[in-house]
Amino acid sequence: MFNSGLWRVRRISDMVPEILELQREMNRLFSNVGHKSPVEYPAVNIREKDSAVLVSAELPGMDHEKLEISVAGDALTIAGGAPEESLAEGETYLRQERTTGAFQRTIGLPFQVNAQEVEARYEKGILTITLPRAADDLPKKIKIG
Repeated sequence: MFNSGLWRVRRISDMVPEILELQREMNRLFSNVGHKSPVEYPAVNIREKDSAVLVSAELPGMDHEKLEISVAGDALTIAGGAPEESLAEGETYLRQERTTGAFQRTIGLPFQVNAQEVEARYEKGILTITLPRAADDLPKKIKIG
C-alpha cells in the first residue's frame, strides 16, 4: 500500500542552499518596501509624429528663461532650477512632494535630431519641445538596378 519510491526524502543539510537562495530572493523583493522609489524629474511624455519627436515636460512654476535645453546627436538634455518655496513664520511642511533645487535630465531619442530646427515653448507649466529627425537619419529608398 505504501510505496516509498513516491516520496523523496531529503536531509535538511541538502536543502540549505535552496533555503538560502529563497531568503536572498525574498530580501531582494522586499528590500524597498516602505521606501519611495526615485522618480525622474521632470516627468515627460514622448511621442513621435511626422519624422519628429515631441517631448512634453511638467515644469510648474519655472521661469522659462532659466531653463536650458540642449541636443547632442540622439540625446536631449533639460536642465534648470525649481524655485524653493519659502515658508511663512510658524509654518511647517506636513507633506512635501514637489521637487525643488537644480535638476538635469537627459533623455535618449530614437533617432538623430536636426538641432538647427528644434523648437521649444513653455505654456502653463508644460515645456513642449519638437525635435525633427535629421535628414541624414531619414530612411532611404534604394533603387534596384
